Amino acid sequence: METTDSLFLKQPVKKVFLRYFFPSMFGLMVMAVNILIDGIFIGHGVGEIALAGVNVALPVFSLIFAIALWIGMGGGTLYSMHLGRSDHHAAGSFFSLSVIAVITLLALLGFMGYVNMEAVGSLLGANSDTAPFAHEYLSVMFLFGWIIALEQVLSIFVRNDGSPILSMISLVVMALVNIGMNYLTIFVWGLGVTGAAVSTVTGGAVGVLILLSHFMKKESSLRKPAFAWSLQRLLRIFSIGFPSLLAEMGMFVFVAGYNVTIVHLLGTDGVAAFSVINYLHSFMFITFFGIEAALQPMISFYHGARETGRIKDSVRIGEKAALILGIGLTGIGLVAAPLLVSLFGIESEEVRTMAIQGLRLFFLGYFFLGFNFVYMTYFQATGQIGASSLIILLRGFIFLVTFLLLLPALMGSTGVWLALPFAELTMTALLFFFVRRKTLSATHLTGKFPIHG
Repeated sequence: METTDSLFLKQPVKKVFLRYFFPSMFGLMVMAVNILIDGIFIGHGVGEIALAGVNVALPVFSLIFAIALWIGMGGGTLYSMHLGRSDHHAAGSFFSLSVIAVITLLALLGFMGYVNMEAVGSLLGANSDTAPFAHEYLSVMFLFGWIIALEQVLSIFVRNDGSPILSMISLVVMALVNIGMNYLTIFVWGLGVTGAAVSTVTGGAVGVLILLSHFMKKESSLRKPAFAWSLQRLLRIFSIGFPSLLAEMGMFVFVAGYNVTIVHLLGTDGVAAFSVINYLHSFMFITFFGIEAALQPMISFYHGARETGRIKDSVRIGEKAALILGIGLTGIGLVAAPLLVSLFGIESEEVRTMAIQGLRLFFLGYFFLGFNFVYMTYFQATGQIGASSLIILLRGFIFLVTFLLLLPALMGSTGVWLALPFAELTMTALLFFFVRRKTLSATHLTGKFPIHG
Protein backbone atom coordinates (compact mmCIF):
# COMPACT_ATOMS: atom_id res chain seq x y z
CA MET A 1 0.00 0.00 0.00
CA GLU A 2 1.31 3.44 -0.93
CA THR A 3 1.54 6.21 1.63
CA THR A 4 -0.92 9.06 1.16
CA ASP A 5 1.88 11.47 0.24
CA SER A 6 3.28 9.33 -2.57
CA LEU A 7 -0.20 8.52 -3.92
CA PHE A 8 -1.22 12.16 -4.37
CA LEU A 9 2.10 13.61 -5.51
CA LYS A 10 3.52 10.89 -7.76
CA GLN A 11 0.41 9.57 -9.54
CA PRO A 12 -1.31 11.47 -12.42
CA VAL A 13 -4.33 13.46 -11.26
CA LYS A 14 -6.73 11.46 -13.44
CA LYS A 15 -5.46 8.17 -11.98
CA VAL A 16 -5.83 9.48 -8.42
CA PHE A 17 -9.37 10.67 -9.17
CA LEU A 18 -10.39 7.30 -10.62
CA ARG A 19 -8.80 5.46 -7.70
CA TYR A 20 -11.00 7.46 -5.34
CA PHE A 21 -14.08 7.98 -7.49
CA PHE A 22 -15.07 4.41 -8.38
CA PRO A 23 -14.76 2.88 -4.88
CA SER A 24 -16.43 5.95 -3.36
CA MET A 25 -19.28 6.00 -5.85
CA PHE A 26 -19.82 2.25 -5.67
CA GLY A 27 -19.86 2.31 -1.89
CA LEU A 28 -22.22 5.27 -1.82
CA MET A 29 -24.49 3.66 -4.42
CA VAL A 30 -24.67 0.57 -2.22
CA MET A 31 -25.54 2.86 0.67
CA ALA A 32 -28.19 4.47 -1.53
CA VAL A 33 -29.56 1.03 -2.44
CA ASN A 34 -29.66 0.45 1.28
CA ILE A 35 -31.97 3.47 1.72
CA LEU A 36 -34.04 2.39 -1.26
CA ILE A 37 -34.47 -1.14 0.11
CA ASP A 38 -35.64 0.29 3.43
CA GLY A 39 -38.47 1.95 1.52
CA ILE A 40 -39.25 -1.21 -0.45
CA PHE A 41 -39.40 -3.36 2.69
CA ILE A 42 -41.58 -0.84 4.52
CA GLY A 43 -43.86 -0.36 1.50
CA HIS A 44 -44.42 -4.11 1.04
CA GLY A 45 -44.23 -5.18 4.70
CA VAL A 46 -46.01 -2.39 6.55
CA GLY A 47 -47.89 -0.32 3.93
CA GLU A 48 -47.87 2.95 2.05
CA ILE A 49 -49.07 5.00 5.04
CA ALA A 50 -46.11 3.69 7.05
CA LEU A 51 -43.88 4.65 4.13
CA ALA A 52 -45.29 8.17 4.26
CA GLY A 53 -44.73 8.25 8.05
CA VAL A 54 -41.08 7.31 7.68
CA ASN A 55 -40.72 9.94 4.96
CA VAL A 56 -42.02 12.54 7.42
CA ALA A 57 -39.30 11.47 9.90
CA LEU A 58 -36.47 11.32 7.35
CA PRO A 59 -35.37 14.94 7.96
CA VAL A 60 -34.05 13.77 11.35
CA PHE A 61 -31.96 11.13 9.59
CA SER A 62 -30.78 13.92 7.30
CA LEU A 63 -29.89 16.00 10.37
CA ILE A 64 -27.81 13.16 11.82
CA PHE A 65 -26.08 12.75 8.48
CA ALA A 66 -25.62 16.55 8.33
CA ILE A 67 -23.80 16.70 11.66
CA ALA A 68 -21.61 13.76 10.62
CA LEU A 69 -20.68 15.48 7.36
CA TRP A 70 -20.23 18.84 9.08
CA ILE A 71 -17.62 17.48 11.46
CA GLY A 72 -16.29 14.74 9.16
CA MET A 73 -15.74 16.99 6.14
CA GLY A 74 -14.40 19.82 8.29
CA GLY A 75 -11.96 17.58 10.12
CA GLY A 76 -11.18 15.51 7.03
CA THR A 77 -10.39 18.58 4.94
CA LEU A 78 -8.02 19.94 7.58
CA TYR A 79 -6.52 16.47 8.02
CA SER A 80 -5.70 16.29 4.29
CA MET A 81 -4.38 19.85 4.20
CA HIS A 82 -1.96 19.12 7.03
CA LEU A 83 -0.90 15.83 5.46
CA GLY A 84 -0.05 17.90 2.37
CA ARG A 85 2.18 20.01 4.62
CA SER A 86 3.67 16.81 6.20
CA ASP A 87 2.35 17.91 9.63
CA HIS A 88 1.14 14.50 10.80
CA HIS A 89 0.71 15.43 14.46
CA ALA A 90 -1.71 18.27 13.68
CA ALA A 91 -3.52 16.02 11.21
CA GLY A 92 -4.01 13.36 13.90
CA SER A 93 -5.25 15.96 16.37
CA PHE A 94 -7.97 17.05 13.93
CA PHE A 95 -9.09 13.42 13.69
CA SER A 96 -9.34 12.96 17.47
CA LEU A 97 -11.24 16.21 17.95
CA SER A 98 -13.66 15.27 15.18
CA VAL A 99 -14.56 11.91 16.72
CA ILE A 100 -15.12 13.39 20.18
CA ALA A 101 -17.18 16.26 18.78
CA VAL A 102 -19.55 14.10 16.71
CA ILE A 103 -20.32 11.68 19.56
CA THR A 104 -20.95 14.54 22.00
CA LEU A 105 -23.22 16.51 19.68
CA LEU A 106 -25.29 13.48 18.65
CA ALA A 107 -25.75 12.42 22.27
CA LEU A 108 -27.14 15.87 23.10
CA LEU A 109 -29.35 15.94 20.00
CA GLY A 110 -30.68 12.47 20.73
CA PHE A 111 -31.64 13.33 24.30
CA MET A 112 -33.39 16.56 23.33
CA GLY A 113 -35.22 14.91 20.46
CA TYR A 114 -36.34 11.86 22.43
CA VAL A 115 -37.94 13.86 25.23
CA ASN A 116 -39.73 16.10 22.70
CA MET A 117 -40.83 13.38 20.27
CA GLU A 118 -44.38 14.54 19.60
CA ALA A 119 -43.36 18.16 19.09
CA VAL A 120 -40.70 17.09 16.57
CA GLY A 121 -43.21 14.93 14.69
CA SER A 122 -45.71 17.80 14.47
CA LEU A 123 -43.00 20.18 13.29
CA LEU A 124 -42.10 17.78 10.48
CA GLY A 125 -45.68 17.62 9.22
CA ALA A 126 -46.96 14.36 10.77
CA ASN A 127 -50.75 14.02 10.77
CA SER A 128 -53.04 11.54 12.52
CA ASP A 129 -52.31 8.89 9.88
CA THR A 130 -48.53 9.18 9.75
CA ALA A 131 -47.62 10.21 13.32
CA PRO A 132 -47.48 6.70 14.91
CA PHE A 133 -45.06 5.45 12.25
CA ALA A 134 -42.98 8.64 12.38
CA HIS A 135 -42.60 8.31 16.16
CA GLU A 136 -41.44 4.69 15.86
CA TYR A 137 -38.68 5.68 13.47
CA LEU A 138 -37.67 8.78 15.43
CA SER A 139 -37.34 6.86 18.71
CA VAL A 140 -34.58 4.64 17.35
CA MET A 141 -32.82 7.45 15.49
CA PHE A 142 -32.68 9.70 18.54
CA LEU A 143 -31.31 6.94 20.76
CA PHE A 144 -28.76 5.40 18.40
CA GLY A 145 -28.18 7.89 15.60
CA TRP A 146 -24.69 8.64 16.97
CA ILE A 147 -23.57 5.23 15.67
CA ILE A 148 -24.54 6.15 12.11
CA ALA A 149 -22.76 9.50 12.47
CA LEU A 150 -19.59 7.88 13.84
CA GLU A 151 -19.47 5.49 10.89
CA GLN A 152 -19.68 8.42 8.47
CA VAL A 153 -16.90 10.37 10.19
CA LEU A 154 -14.58 7.35 10.32
CA SER A 155 -15.33 6.61 6.67
CA ILE A 156 -14.26 10.13 5.62
CA PHE A 157 -10.97 9.96 7.51
CA VAL A 158 -10.13 6.44 6.36
CA ARG A 159 -10.83 7.47 2.77
CA ASN A 160 -8.71 10.62 3.11
CA ASP A 161 -5.93 8.53 4.60
CA GLY A 162 -5.57 6.59 1.36
CA SER A 163 -8.04 3.71 1.86
CA PRO A 164 -11.11 4.44 -0.28
CA ILE A 165 -11.57 0.71 -0.91
CA LEU A 166 -11.93 -0.05 2.82
CA SER A 167 -14.51 2.73 3.07
CA MET A 168 -16.34 1.08 0.19
CA ILE A 169 -16.17 -2.35 1.86
CA SER A 170 -17.59 -0.85 5.04
CA LEU A 171 -20.57 0.59 3.14
CA VAL A 172 -21.19 -2.66 1.25
CA VAL A 173 -21.17 -4.82 4.37
CA MET A 174 -23.27 -2.24 6.21
CA ALA A 175 -25.87 -2.43 3.43
CA LEU A 176 -25.91 -6.24 3.41
CA VAL A 177 -26.41 -6.34 7.17
CA ASN A 178 -29.22 -3.80 6.89
CA ILE A 179 -30.97 -5.80 4.16
CA GLY A 180 -30.78 -9.03 6.15
CA MET A 181 -31.96 -7.33 9.32
CA ASN A 182 -34.80 -5.62 7.45
CA TYR A 183 -36.10 -8.98 6.29
CA LEU A 184 -35.89 -10.44 9.79
CA THR A 185 -37.32 -7.48 11.70
CA ILE A 186 -40.16 -6.65 9.31
CA PHE A 187 -41.26 -9.97 7.76
CA VAL A 188 -40.15 -12.52 10.39
CA TRP A 189 -40.36 -10.69 13.72
CA GLY A 190 -43.09 -8.22 12.72
CA LEU A 191 -41.37 -5.15 14.21
CA GLY A 192 -42.55 -2.85 11.41
CA VAL A 193 -41.01 0.61 11.17
CA THR A 194 -39.08 0.13 14.42
CA GLY A 195 -37.43 -2.90 12.86
CA ALA A 196 -36.39 -0.90 9.80
CA ALA A 197 -34.76 1.75 11.99
CA VAL A 198 -33.00 -0.86 14.16
CA SER A 199 -31.68 -2.52 10.99
CA THR A 200 -30.14 0.77 9.82
CA VAL A 201 -28.38 1.31 13.15
CA THR A 202 -27.12 -2.28 13.29
CA GLY A 203 -25.59 -1.92 9.84
CA GLY A 204 -23.85 1.27 10.97
CA ALA A 205 -22.35 -0.49 14.00
CA VAL A 206 -20.90 -3.22 11.78
CA GLY A 207 -19.49 -0.53 9.47
CA VAL A 208 -17.68 1.08 12.41
CA LEU A 209 -16.02 -2.22 13.31
CA ILE A 210 -14.78 -2.70 9.74
CA LEU A 211 -13.33 0.81 9.53
CA LEU A 212 -11.41 0.32 12.77
CA SER A 213 -9.22 -2.25 10.97
CA HIS A 214 -7.58 0.64 9.07
CA PHE A 215 -5.88 1.73 12.27
CA MET A 216 -3.91 -1.53 12.35
CA LYS A 217 -2.16 -0.89 9.01
CA LYS A 218 1.45 0.24 9.27
CA GLU A 219 1.02 2.63 6.31
CA SER A 220 -1.86 4.42 8.04
CA SER A 221 -1.19 7.98 9.17
CA LEU A 222 -4.03 7.46 11.67
CA ARG A 223 -2.26 4.53 13.34
CA LYS A 224 -0.64 6.74 15.97
CA PRO A 225 -3.44 8.89 17.38
CA ALA A 226 -2.59 12.41 18.44
CA PHE A 227 -4.70 14.54 20.73
CA ALA A 228 -4.21 18.08 21.90
CA TRP A 229 -7.24 19.99 23.09
CA SER A 230 -7.55 23.20 21.12
CA LEU A 231 -10.65 25.36 20.93
CA GLN A 232 -9.16 27.06 17.88
CA ARG A 233 -8.83 23.75 16.04
CA LEU A 234 -12.33 22.68 17.05
CA LEU A 235 -13.80 25.93 15.77
CA ARG A 236 -11.77 25.51 12.57
CA ILE A 237 -13.35 22.06 12.08
CA PHE A 238 -16.81 23.57 12.52
CA SER A 239 -15.96 26.42 10.15
CA ILE A 240 -14.50 24.32 7.33
CA GLY A 241 -17.29 21.75 7.65
CA PHE A 242 -20.07 24.33 7.76
CA PRO A 243 -20.93 24.06 4.02
CA SER A 244 -21.53 20.31 4.48
CA LEU A 245 -23.84 21.00 7.41
CA LEU A 246 -25.60 23.66 5.37
CA ALA A 247 -25.99 21.28 2.42
CA GLU A 248 -27.58 18.61 4.59
CA MET A 249 -29.78 21.18 6.30
CA GLY A 250 -30.82 22.03 2.77
CA MET A 251 -32.00 18.41 2.48
CA PHE A 252 -34.02 19.00 5.65
CA VAL A 253 -35.58 22.08 4.02
CA PHE A 254 -36.10 20.11 0.81
CA VAL A 255 -38.02 17.24 2.43
CA ALA A 256 -39.97 19.41 4.87
CA GLY A 257 -40.72 22.00 2.18
CA TYR A 258 -41.97 19.40 -0.27
CA ASN A 259 -44.02 17.62 2.42
CA VAL A 260 -45.73 20.84 3.55
CA THR A 261 -46.39 22.00 -0.02
CA ILE A 262 -47.71 18.64 -1.19
CA VAL A 263 -49.90 17.89 1.83
CA HIS A 264 -51.77 21.17 1.21
CA LEU A 265 -51.92 20.75 -2.57
CA LEU A 266 -52.35 16.97 -3.02
CA GLY A 267 -53.16 15.53 0.44
CA THR A 268 -51.95 12.23 1.92
CA ASP A 269 -51.85 10.57 -1.54
CA GLY A 270 -49.46 13.27 -2.68
CA VAL A 271 -47.21 12.71 0.35
CA ALA A 272 -47.20 8.97 -0.41
CA ALA A 273 -46.20 9.71 -4.03
CA PHE A 274 -43.46 12.06 -2.87
CA SER A 275 -42.18 9.45 -0.41
CA VAL A 276 -41.50 7.15 -3.38
CA ILE A 277 -39.78 9.96 -5.30
CA ASN A 278 -37.78 10.95 -2.21
CA TYR A 279 -36.52 7.38 -1.65
CA LEU A 280 -35.43 7.23 -5.28
CA HIS A 281 -33.94 10.72 -4.99
CA SER A 282 -31.94 9.61 -1.95
CA PHE A 283 -30.57 6.77 -4.06
CA MET A 284 -29.71 8.93 -7.08
CA PHE A 285 -28.58 12.04 -5.20
CA ILE A 286 -26.09 10.23 -3.01
CA THR A 287 -24.14 9.03 -6.06
CA PHE A 288 -23.00 12.64 -6.57
CA PHE A 289 -21.21 12.36 -3.25
CA GLY A 290 -18.86 10.00 -5.11
CA ILE A 291 -17.53 13.05 -6.96
CA GLU A 292 -17.21 14.97 -3.71
CA ALA A 293 -15.56 11.98 -2.02
CA ALA A 294 -12.93 11.87 -4.76
CA LEU A 295 -12.32 15.60 -5.16
CA GLN A 296 -12.20 16.69 -1.51
CA PRO A 297 -9.13 14.73 -0.35
CA MET A 298 -7.34 15.48 -3.62
CA ILE A 299 -7.97 19.22 -3.68
CA SER A 300 -7.34 19.62 0.07
CA PHE A 301 -4.03 17.75 -0.15
CA TYR A 302 -2.92 19.68 -3.25
CA HIS A 303 -3.97 22.90 -1.54
CA GLY A 304 -1.74 22.09 1.43
CA ALA A 305 1.10 21.08 -0.89
CA ARG A 306 0.58 24.22 -3.09
CA GLU A 307 0.01 22.16 -6.25
CA THR A 308 -2.13 24.66 -8.19
CA GLY A 309 -1.94 22.81 -11.51
CA ARG A 310 -3.23 19.62 -9.92
CA ILE A 311 -6.10 21.53 -8.31
CA LYS A 312 -7.26 22.86 -11.70
CA ASP A 313 -6.93 19.42 -13.29
CA SER A 314 -9.01 17.93 -10.46
CA VAL A 315 -11.83 20.45 -10.99
CA ARG A 316 -11.92 19.81 -14.76
CA ILE A 317 -12.07 16.04 -14.25
CA GLY A 318 -14.84 16.54 -11.69
CA GLU A 319 -16.86 18.55 -14.23
CA LYS A 320 -16.63 15.76 -16.81
CA ALA A 321 -17.65 13.12 -14.28
CA ALA A 322 -20.60 15.26 -13.16
CA LEU A 323 -21.84 15.68 -16.72
CA ILE A 324 -21.66 11.97 -17.51
CA LEU A 325 -23.37 11.02 -14.24
CA GLY A 326 -26.06 13.68 -14.66
CA ILE A 327 -26.96 12.58 -18.19
CA GLY A 328 -27.15 8.94 -17.09
CA LEU A 329 -29.38 9.56 -14.07
CA THR A 330 -31.69 11.94 -15.95
CA GLY A 331 -32.11 9.31 -18.66
CA ILE A 332 -32.93 6.62 -16.10
CA GLY A 333 -35.66 8.80 -14.61
CA LEU A 334 -37.24 9.53 -17.97
CA VAL A 335 -37.19 5.95 -19.27
CA ALA A 336 -37.55 3.75 -16.19
CA ALA A 337 -39.99 5.74 -14.02
CA PRO A 338 -42.83 3.12 -14.12
CA LEU A 339 -40.43 0.31 -13.24
CA LEU A 340 -38.85 2.26 -10.39
CA VAL A 341 -42.21 3.21 -8.86
CA SER A 342 -43.45 -0.40 -9.12
CA LEU A 343 -40.67 -1.49 -6.73
CA PHE A 344 -42.53 0.03 -3.79
CA GLY A 345 -45.72 -2.05 -4.02
CA ILE A 346 -48.02 0.97 -4.33
CA GLU A 347 -51.62 -0.28 -4.61
CA SER A 348 -53.36 3.03 -5.29
CA GLU A 349 -53.41 3.78 -9.02
CA GLU A 350 -53.73 7.50 -8.27
CA VAL A 351 -50.57 7.48 -6.12
CA ARG A 352 -48.72 5.40 -8.71
CA THR A 353 -49.64 7.74 -11.60
CA MET A 354 -48.71 10.80 -9.55
CA ALA A 355 -45.33 9.29 -8.60
CA ILE A 356 -44.44 8.36 -12.21
CA GLN A 357 -45.31 11.81 -13.55
CA GLY A 358 -43.47 13.53 -10.72
CA LEU A 359 -40.39 11.33 -11.06
CA ARG A 360 -39.88 12.15 -14.73
CA LEU A 361 -40.02 15.88 -14.06
CA PHE A 362 -38.03 15.79 -10.83
CA PHE A 363 -35.08 13.85 -12.29
CA LEU A 364 -34.39 16.63 -14.81
CA GLY A 365 -32.53 18.37 -11.98
CA TYR A 366 -29.74 15.77 -12.05
CA PHE A 367 -28.46 17.15 -15.35
CA PHE A 368 -27.32 20.27 -13.45
CA LEU A 369 -26.81 19.08 -9.88
CA GLY A 370 -23.37 17.50 -10.34
CA PHE A 371 -21.83 20.69 -11.76
CA ASN A 372 -22.97 22.56 -8.65
CA PHE A 373 -21.50 19.83 -6.45
CA VAL A 374 -18.05 20.20 -8.05
CA TYR A 375 -17.80 23.89 -7.18
CA MET A 376 -19.26 23.48 -3.70
CA THR A 377 -16.55 20.88 -3.07
CA TYR A 378 -13.75 22.93 -4.62
CA PHE A 379 -14.43 25.99 -2.48
CA GLN A 380 -14.84 23.97 0.71
CA ALA A 381 -11.73 21.86 0.07
CA THR A 382 -9.61 24.99 -0.33
CA GLY A 383 -11.01 26.68 2.79
CA GLN A 384 -13.15 29.24 0.92
CA ILE A 385 -16.13 28.72 3.18
CA GLY A 386 -18.03 31.86 2.22
CA ALA A 387 -18.17 30.93 -1.48
CA SER A 388 -19.12 27.31 -0.77
CA SER A 389 -21.81 28.35 1.70
CA LEU A 390 -23.25 30.90 -0.72
CA ILE A 391 -23.71 28.23 -3.42
CA ILE A 392 -25.50 25.99 -0.94
CA LEU A 393 -27.70 28.79 0.41
CA LEU A 394 -28.76 29.82 -3.07
CA ARG A 395 -29.51 26.40 -4.56
CA GLY A 396 -30.78 24.58 -1.45
CA PHE A 397 -32.65 27.33 0.35
CA ILE A 398 -33.38 30.52 -1.58
CA PHE A 399 -33.92 29.15 -5.09
CA LEU A 400 -35.68 25.95 -3.97
CA VAL A 401 -38.08 27.65 -1.56
CA THR A 402 -38.78 30.42 -4.09
CA PHE A 403 -39.67 27.92 -6.82
CA LEU A 404 -41.73 25.83 -4.37
CA LEU A 405 -43.79 28.93 -3.66
CA LEU A 406 -44.06 30.21 -7.21
CA LEU A 407 -44.29 27.20 -9.54
CA PRO A 408 -47.21 25.33 -7.89
CA ALA A 409 -49.23 28.56 -8.04
CA LEU A 410 -48.47 28.87 -11.74
CA MET A 411 -48.41 25.20 -12.85
CA GLY A 412 -50.16 23.15 -10.15
CA SER A 413 -48.66 19.77 -9.28
CA THR A 414 -46.28 20.00 -12.24
CA GLY A 415 -44.71 23.05 -10.63
CA VAL A 416 -44.06 21.10 -7.42
CA TRP A 417 -41.95 18.50 -9.20
CA LEU A 418 -40.08 21.13 -11.27
CA ALA A 419 -39.03 23.25 -8.26
CA LEU A 420 -35.76 21.36 -7.72
CA PRO A 421 -34.74 21.23 -11.42
CA PHE A 422 -35.34 24.98 -11.73
CA ALA A 423 -33.27 25.66 -8.58
CA GLU A 424 -30.34 23.56 -9.85
CA LEU A 425 -30.52 25.06 -13.35
CA THR A 426 -30.43 28.61 -11.97
CA MET A 427 -27.39 27.82 -9.81
CA THR A 428 -25.56 26.13 -12.68
CA ALA A 429 -26.12 29.15 -14.92
CA LEU A 430 -24.70 31.51 -12.31
CA LEU A 431 -21.62 29.33 -11.71
CA PHE A 432 -20.94 28.76 -15.39
CA PHE A 433 -21.13 32.40 -16.43
CA PHE A 434 -19.71 34.17 -13.37
CA VAL A 435 -17.47 31.73 -11.46
CA ARG A 436 -16.01 28.97 -13.62
CA ARG A 437 -13.49 30.98 -15.68
CA LYS A 438 -12.11 32.76 -12.62
CA THR A 439 -11.88 29.54 -10.65
CA LEU A 440 -9.80 27.77 -13.29
CA SER A 441 -7.47 30.69 -13.95
CA ALA A 442 -3.92 30.35 -12.67
CA THR A 443 -3.95 33.85 -11.14
CA HIS A 444 -6.98 33.01 -9.01
CA LEU A 445 -5.39 29.94 -7.48
CA THR A 446 -1.82 31.12 -7.04
CA GLY A 447 -0.90 32.26 -3.57
CA LYS A 448 -4.25 31.56 -1.85
CA PHE A 449 -3.46 28.88 0.68
CA PRO A 450 -5.10 29.77 4.00
CA ILE A 451 -4.42 26.90 6.41
CA HIS A 452 -4.87 27.53 10.12
CA GLY A 453 -4.55 25.36 13.19
